[in-house]
Amino acid sequence: MHTKTILTTAALALGLSITAASAGTLEDVKAKGYLDCGVTEGVAGFSIPDANNEWSGIEVDYCRAMAAAIFNDADAVHYTALNTGERFLALSSGKIDVLSRTTTWTMSRDTTLGIDFTGVMFYDGQGFMVRKDLGVSSVKDLAGANVCVQAGTTTELNMADYFSANAIEYTPVVFAGRPEVIAAFEGGRCDAYTTDASGLAADRTRFANPGDYVILPEIISKEPLGPSVRQGDDNWFNISRWVYFAILEAEELGVTSANVDEMLSSENPSIKRLLGVEGDFGTPLGLDKDWAYNIIKLIGNYAEMFDANVGPDTAMGLERGVNALWTKGGIQYAPPIR
Repeated sequence: MHTKTILTTAALALGLSITAASAGTLEDVKAKGYLDCGVTEGVAGFSIPDANNEWSGIEVDYCRAMAAAIFNDADAVHYTALNTGERFLALSSGKIDVLSRTTTWTMSRDTTLGIDFTGVMFYDGQGFMVRKDLGVSSVKDLAGANVCVQAGTTTELNMADYFSANAIEYTPVVFAGRPEVIAAFEGGRCDAYTTDASGLAADRTRFANPGDYVILPEIISKEPLGPSVRQGDDNWFNISRWVYFAILEAEELGVTSANVDEMLSSENPSIKRLLGVEGDFGTPLGLDKDWAYNIIKLIGNYAEMFDANVGPDTAMGLERGVNALWTKGGIQYAPPIR
């Protein structure tokens, strides 16, 4: 075969592979006109509906950012509430396009479920909550306790490991859905309730008397919570990953929903690339060159999302901690857009 023929064949193959890669989830989402986003059954600050079934939360904002990047419309999202037992099947079966619901990134999930984690929206850890009148100040004081926990979670496994390692006898009281766990704990069926520490803070805000409950000081696990997509569609994975990175990059560069239009005239090359003023980083993803501008304009940067949903001035009252940028003592970090 002549060299020219080989090159032509290779070019055709490359063109077909690019077409095949792009003719996937993105095209399906564009065709139906909205993004299908899997969320929790209701966790304050992360994903929760109001009385009008309008969803809010930091994980909801991630899906809104995806829609902003694709449609320049943050409201082009359909939300599906999923419990822990349903979430991965809903994603792998194609019922949803992205899963964004307090899900811990683990090796087994990353390698056996046919899903890819996009990044870590919130670095968390597992904690325990008890009633103040129980008189308990440490998890190690829970010998013989009944502990409410949700089935099929890393929470259940972490608790078993921790109590085993510390030779503490306990009785797990297991429920399939988070609402059942919360109701059982508040109703007095369990001495303690365990889940991610942020989730405990969220659930306590919804109790009739939040001041009657205390979150114990121990954090017994690493819980990197983040969105995920189905494996097998590299372009969709790249979109989901770089939407997350753009939100972080915007915070680092000081670009906000309030000043993004002003920043279009910035002389900073990194800001120019982020906002599509210089270079075209949208076309390789199948998006417009101003995809990140649309995210920031409609949703804001990571700090705006955090502060609005779980930050110090919300009912959650969480500090940034390890979720601060790497430049401010945290571990949130985005590769450069260039």
